[in-house]
Amino acid sequence: MANSMAERQSGTTTEDIDAFATGLPARTPLIGIDAGTKTLGLALSDITRTIASPLFVIRRTKFKADVAELLRFAAEHKASGFVLGLPTNLDGTSGPRVQATRAFARNVNALCELPILLWDERLSTAEAERTLLEADASRRRRAQVIDKLAATIILQGALDRMRLFSTRAY
Repeated sequence: MANSMAERQSGTTTEDIDAFATGLPARTPLIGIDAGTKTLGLALSDITRTIASPLFVIRRTKFKADVAELLRFAAEHKASGFVLGLPTNLDGTSGPRVQATRAFARNVNALCELPILLWDERLSTAEAERTLLEADASRRRRAQVIDKLAATIILQGALDRMRLFSTRAY
């Protein structure tokens, strides 16, 4: 059984953006994830890793089903890694949501070999909410798109950091 869990390679998780980026193949997109308790908001970069675009939201059910959908999406778009928002407290401390996000990353790594970058997402949901309010989106519309917009903000932040502070093209 070539695809058994024992034979499958595990991915890695890091907060070091340079280590993450240098291990990626060129001209492949990344997937941004805003992991909430009820949803996974998803965004996708272009192959030059310049622009993040909101995609859709996975309504969370069971972990394996959620990850299966995430991995189908990654395979479909030939993504080379994930940027997962890490909900650090404003004062820089880690609370229960950080622990849950790290556990989510560990569990995804056990099922796939794509690397995961944990990206500080402080205020990303607040920024998404502010953007939607400025666009005069209704409360119902905001509820429909906030998670994928937050994923886009998370992914765009990582893309901008890779582009601005790197001496090599990713």
